[in-house]
This record gives sequence, C-alpha cells and structure tokens, in this order.
Amino acid sequence: MSETIFSARGLTKVYVSGEVEVRALAGLDLDISNGEMIVLLGPSGSGKSTLLNIMGGLDHATSGTFFFKDRDLTRLDDEALTFYRRDHVGFVFQFYNLLPSLTAFENVALVTEISKQPMRPDEALAMVGLKDRMHHFPAQLSGGEQQRVAIARAIAKRPEVLLCDEPTGALDSKTGIKVIEALLSVNEQLGTTTVIITHNAAIQSVADRVMHFADGRISNIQKNASRQKASEVTW
Repeated sequence: MSETIFSARGLTKVYVSGEVEVRALAGLDLDISNGEMIVLLGPSGSGKSTLLNIMGGLDHATSGTFFFKDRDLTRLDDEALTFYRRDHVGFVFQFYNLLPSLTAFENVALVTEISKQPMRPDEALAMVGLKDRMHHFPAQLSGGEQQRVAIARAIAKRPEVLLCDEPTGALDSKTGIKVIEALLSVNEQLGTTTVIITHNAAIQSVADRVMHFADGRISNIQKNASRQKASEVTW
C-alpha cells in the first residue's frame, strides 16, 4: 500500500463578507496516496480551488483536519505554512507568471537558489522538453512553452506535491496535450503526487483517480483501470 500523503476529515471553509456566508467546503473527506495523479472536476464554485489552496498552504480551513503525512496543516500558523510551501509544494497556475526580462533558464534558477536539494535548471527544463529553448526569453516562447517553463520552475526544487490549477485553461488542445504530457512525465519520473484542477473532462483519463466536486463536497470518485497517454486523449 502506498503511503497516504494527504488526508482530510470534515474539512470546512466558510468565507464571510458582511452578513453573507459562503460555504466553499462543506465537511469534505478525502485521502490521496503518495505518487498519485489526481484530477479534480466540477463546476465553478464547487470547492476545487479552495481545496487546492488549503492543500498548498495558501489558505486556512475554518474547521476539520487536513493532514500532510503526519502534519495537520490546519494547526499551522502563516510562517509554518510558508516553510511547508517552500519545502514540499510546487504550483502551476493557468497564467505562467514568468519574469519577462529573464530567460527560461534564469526563471527556473530563481527557485533553485532558495531550495534545499534542487535540480539544475537545465535538468528541469529537459524534463519538460525544453532543453533547446532554455536561453530564450518568455516573449520568444509560445504559450505552451511558457507553461512548460512554469512546470520546470515548479519541479526544480523537487517538491513532493505538484498542484495545478487549470494548467491548460489558456491553451489550445494541441498545446494542452504537450503540457499534460510534461505533467505526466514529472509524475512518472519523480513520483511527484500531482493534483490537477480542470474544466476539461477529457483530461480525466490520464489520472489514477478523478474526484467530482459539487457544492463543496466530493460527489463521486472514479478510479481509472489504467492511465491514458496525453496523446491518446480525445480533446
């Protein structure tokens, strides 16, 4: 049995604005094993991004527990969560957030300079298929290439967890396939636990498990008998 890397019980998140309360997570339970590839599916407002933010130490739960291994993230203060993010988590978002004045290599190197046991920037870029583009600036790269630089930047510190929020949301299907291929490669080669939020239901076939969200809860969990390659997905 694989080690459980994330475990939530009764996880609740309530946002309050004046007299209005919005229950983004409503007593959610889940377990994720080390090395799994997980896809989160569901409509906007169903709780996916809220869960990802708590999982990544970017937000605090209102109640319940959320464990990373043997550490309850809901009990950590902001400083402790900062160290947790730095040492254990890589993030990939819909928008690449690359520094335009730095090359792909230099964008990745920014992360390696503050990591404990980082990859070399060229090694991380090679893993996502950009070895021959490492000295190009973001403006010289396509959208898909920029997103793969962002993935290389996220994995360069060798995180145990890679959290991806709509990583193909701004890309066409052909380019999106290359981005998903890069994420699958990282998961397979490094054993990085990978969680992907997407509105593209086609992507679910590359996952070990698919968690369907509705109204702040997981409404269904689908386990795939085998994972498809990104190139085999019908977009």
